[in-house]
Amino acid sequence: MSNEILEEASVDKQKVSSRMIENERYLKEKLGIGITFDIGVRKLSVLEKELQIYFLNGLCDSQFIIELLKELMFLDATEKQKQRVKEQIENRLTHVQVERVKTLDEATDQLLAGLIIILIEDETEAILVDVRSYPGRGPDEPDTERVVRGARDGFTENLIVNTALTRRRIKDERLRHEIVQVGERSKTDICIAYIKDVADPAFIENVKKELDGIKIDGISMADKVVEEFIVKQGINPFPLVRYTERPDVTATHLLEGHVVIYVDTSPSVIILPTTFFHHVQHAEEFRQAPIVGTFLRWVRFSGMIFALLILPLWLLMVMEPSLLPAALDFIGPNETTNVPVFAQIVIAEIGIELLRMAAIHTPSPLATALGLVAALLIGEIAINVGLFIPEVILYVALGAIGTFATPSYELGIALKLSRLVLLLAVFIFKVPGFIIGFTVFFIFLTSIRPMNTPYLWPFIPFYPRAFADILFRLSVPLKKKRPKIVNPQNSTKQSTN
Repeated sequence: MSNEILEEASVDKQKVSSRMIENERYLKEKLGIGITFDIGVRKLSVLEKELQIYFLNGLCDSQFIIELLKELMFLDATEKQKQRVKEQIENRLTHVQVERVKTLDEATDQLLAGLIIILIEDETEAILVDVRSYPGRGPDEPDTERVVRGARDGFTENLIVNTALTRRRIKDERLRHEIVQVGERSKTDICIAYIKDVADPAFIENVKKELDGIKIDGISMADKVVEEFIVKQGINPFPLVRYTERPDVTATHLLEGHVVIYVDTSPSVIILPTTFFHHVQHAEEFRQAPIVGTFLRWVRFSGMIFALLILPLWLLMVMEPSLLPAALDFIGPNETTNVPVFAQIVIAEIGIELLRMAAIHTPSPLATALGLVAALLIGEIAINVGLFIPEVILYVALGAIGTFATPSYELGIALKLSRLVLLLAVFIFKVPGFIIGFTVFFIFLTSIRPMNTPYLWPFIPFYPRAFADILFRLSVPLKKKRPKIVNPQNSTKQSTN
């Protein structure tokens, strides 16, 4: 049945005609030549045959086009043989990637991706020449994943550059980069990367099937749209895939058996499969000594616990002072205001979030002024006028610091939302609200299975060796096995001798 569909689809496609006027008419209608300014056409005669060269301004290197025209004009001036014109032209193309296509639809798709189309009179094949030169920035270090020591290169919006940065770190002939196009109109290039004898073939096919099932006009928001189609996130705030902009992190996951998805125009890649604990690791831990990396990891874990629990626990102690042991009776407000404590916390939380948004949208020269305004308004004046008590500012700040210390931006936002839900449960039901709220939170995390992967692995289900690797940054020579969660074909990373 599928073969019949493919045959019908190929019949519907416009084939390259031997008559140039028919090709020209079709391309003019389909591409809007003469209306859209960025489609260029050059017509010339070579060996008594008419040639039409189509290119897209902005995605082609003009110097390559000039060199191509020089070669064709030189061929016309020096070559006397008038037979086998197509072969002679193709042999004069000094570019690396040259191929033939038989349909104008395929040629058009490649033209819009930055390739050149060469049509030759009396020929039923078009020649495609790859002279792409995409505009973009250099591979600078990503802002959200900085390290004190380590590589300073990061992914860009160029798919070819990104795969090259990974290939530079894994020079293995079994590393595969398979490319597909997604989007009926955008035709966005998506690359699926994996190591052939390591990654799980069933999981690779599952990822390909999910990508093939994406039916949409375009994915202008790139990897985020792809994520929502693959993992079906819904209203779940917790990240179900891991994003990274670092080639070294990407290479590490590929060597472990993960599958990586590159999306053209996106400076970050998607790593699959992903668990909760993949989002709590940072490259800095692996650039330091194991004991230092373990210390950094525990500090980061403490920050994440602060981000989730410190405000609900403090509010519970304020509402139920009898729960406080004698040694901690200093906790709680020494003064009162006309604004309830819960309302103060909510206002402060919203204020912190507004400041974060303002910092993102504020031009760099005004960032210092924004910090001064925030310190004066929230830190001093708000307390002096009685809107906040000092302890609210302290614990809201600790929760915010824990959120910012979370390596994954998406996980930090999810913890913030969970904290607000726990605060509401404590405010309404006090002790039972905290206990039930935290229990529901934990059960919810346990129930998440993105792409049939337990979200809390290796804690649930429990794998002692893998869980120890989460708690402690082990020395690389001690890590001889790949994680079982990816179901690797080859489970051994290094010789046991």
